[in-house]
Amino acid sequence: MNRYFNEKSNYDKYPVVNVPGMEEECRVGWRAISDRLEKDLSQIGKKVKVVVLECYQGVSDEEVVTALQSAFPASRWFFSADAMKSPEQIDAILKQDITEDEIFGYMTRQNMDCYFDGDKLSGIRSEIAAVTEGIVFVYGVGAAYVQPSYDLLVYADMARWEIQMRFRRNEVSNVGISNREERASLQYKRAFFVDWRICDRFKKKLMKKWDYVLDTNTAGNPKMATAKAIEAGLEKASRTPFRVVPFFDPGPWGGQWMKEVCDLDREVPNFAWCFDCVPEENSLYLGFGDVRFELPSIDLVFAYPARLLGNPVYGRFGDEFPIRFDFLDTMEGGNLSLQVHPLTQYIQEKFGMHYTQDESYYMLDAAEDATVYLGVKEGIEPEEMIDALNEAQESGCFDAEKYVGRYPVKKHDHLLIPAGTIHCSGTNGMVLEISATPYIFTFKLWDWGRLGLDGRPRPINIKHGQEVIQWNRTESWVRKEIFNRIEPVAEGEGWREERTGLHENEFIETRRHWFTAPVLHRTDGSVNVLNLVEGREAIVESPTGGFEPFVVHYAETFIVPESVKEYTIRPYGESAGKQCATIKAFVKHNP
Repeated sequence: MNRYFNEKSNYDKYPVVNVPGMEEECRVGWRAISDRLEKDLSQIGKKVKVVVLECYQGVSDEEVVTALQSAFPASRWFFSADAMKSPEQIDAILKQDITEDEIFGYMTRQNMDCYFDGDKLSGIRSEIAAVTEGIVFVYGVGAAYVQPSYDLLVYADMARWEIQMRFRRNEVSNVGISNREERASLQYKRAFFVDWRICDRFKKKLMKKWDYVLDTNTAGNPKMATAKAIEAGLEKASRTPFRVVPFFDPGPWGGQWMKEVCDLDREVPNFAWCFDCVPEENSLYLGFGDVRFELPSIDLVFAYPARLLGNPVYGRFGDEFPIRFDFLDTMEGGNLSLQVHPLTQYIQEKFGMHYTQDESYYMLDAAEDATVYLGVKEGIEPEEMIDALNEAQESGCFDAEKYVGRYPVKKHDHLLIPAGTIHCSGTNGMVLEISATPYIFTFKLWDWGRLGLDGRPRPINIKHGQEVIQWNRTESWVRKEIFNRIEPVAEGEGWREERTGLHENEFIETRRHWFTAPVLHRTDGSVNVLNLVEGREAIVESPTGGFEPFVVHYAETFIVPESVKEYTIRPYGESAGKQCATIKAFVKHNP
């Protein structure tokens, strides 16, 4: 029996950007992939034919190499790993970026060359050049750095979420070292601050050169698409509304709401998080006929940054997607950790990020006793509170309500959380977090004396936190500045528009539309990110027929590229004639 949702879930967990006419441009299974490569190689009139198979971090070398060596038994293989520095040398070079901190590193400025030993590199290049006939494969992370000339370039891409799952299963190592048995959180930190930055920089140089892209995100079910097909899919996504592939994860405070609304596995104890629009972490499915091809959605940002983001946003953030939507589910769960996020100057100086983790909580749902913690109580002495937090790490007791404001919340409240504001969602809330994209820079101050799902205490960051807490953000400030700052903007027949945030310190603007009739939206220079926060389903349409009608369902987040310019949203299907609502976020840039 459902407790939060009286109707059958219609949430789409596997959204696809369909790419018509490209069915023959994708091969499924190692046999079909090998046949396609063999056909291409047979048409190259050279004695030595070189295939560079460049890999993103996290690809299963065992699967790929075993399959292709079996298919091409007479081929010569060279591995980029054999030209790399020793693990000790790589660690020494990256030490300042990896850091000794358990969670935080520094966004590396290194490039692919940092992994490679000059003498080893010269040696392997000489060996490749000495081959006089046959097929040569150069494989691995940095393969195209080792061998910059080739006849075919195959790029084995990898979704960030799948890499994290492989870390948890002890299946893969970070680049240049053998650490698959290391704790997954430490592997993730190294990947986030170092490996993925380097791989992304190198990937961007190769995207216009690759012949094929290899999807091995599902073990044993490889797919290979031509550059033509990938380009067609990314180009289509850059000019039409779309969704990225959401992923869900349990947590020590997780709840039960998403199980019902998003139709998740009822046997899992809880689900805490859903990333429903974090393009750096989420995937994008391209549909080639019946085949669902998985790419990191950041590839779209790299391929069409101005078209997707808009020129003003691209000019400010470069090829980064600056808006994040995710879910935090505490329904029948626990409180989130009491936390604070760094100010812009602090995150720049300490972690190498050029903008910070400003946030907001939109209450997608709430029980009668739902609360949030925001700001500090009036008259608090900072030293006293910091001392109490430090003592709590030994005693296991912290009187949060003595120091932190606690407020009842209800469905559709919107709470603005500029960096430096102490906050957390209490139990029995369903939060749609609308925020700037940085997402791991959380300084936990108090975690209610509990353990993480791995049985270890979750790291507490009071030392960082005390440097950024804004002590003037007291109860009176919270009520005046960040609690339900909802203002009417416009209305018409069958619709009304409200500004709900964010705070003037934050670069994101949010607008809520209530509607029973079509509402016209304009992108006005910024990518739009929306969620259907009320209603079973709605339809997004182009006034000029510029894209196919796009149906969204309750609680689904979707992206409208800036290039769309104008679009309408109206109730649809089961919601026809009923009131719906969307919350929309975009980057403020007009004076």
